[in-house]
Amino acid sequence: MTVDQIHEAVDARAARLAARHRERLVCRSGCFDCCVDDVTVFEIEAEKIRNGAAELLANGTPHAAGRCAFLGEAGECRVYALRPYVCRTQGLPLRWIDDDAEAEYRDICALNEEGEAIESLAAEDCWTLGETEEQLARLQLASTGDLRRVRLRDLFRG
Repeated sequence: MTVDQIHEAVDARAARLAARHRERLVCRSGCFDCCVDDVTVFEIEAEKIRNGAAELLANGTPHAAGRCAFLGEAGECRVYALRPYVCRTQGLPLRWIDDDAEAEYRDICALNEEGEAIESLAAEDCWTLGETEEQLARLQLASTGDLRRVRLRDLFRG
């Protein structure tokens, strides 16, 4: 599996979840509350951005510190088609399992809280963290032999 194939699968599942939750999701173009600084991605996702946004990275200016370096002046994502996995699931109800604590946790963007309590949603109505991260980690290990991560801001030259 490639990074592009992983992203395509993520997009398809995220689209189904977004449709399921369309009444509660306020995420739209220009909403960038989740676009924060210091997000890191696996090197394989960083490489996709390097290849697809070479001109921006070489000659563009990153957004001011505190927000994602890839935000434009109007709050738009300047690498939307290339955005990493973490950005593709923002806003959706998230769930994850802590095997050590034998507990399930859930979270959603504060802007999207209105509606059915996320604790009462069926598991399939949430984005479950873990599987995609594991796929990316396996792909990274096969590609580079390590699990190195890169800060998005550090992709800009300068």
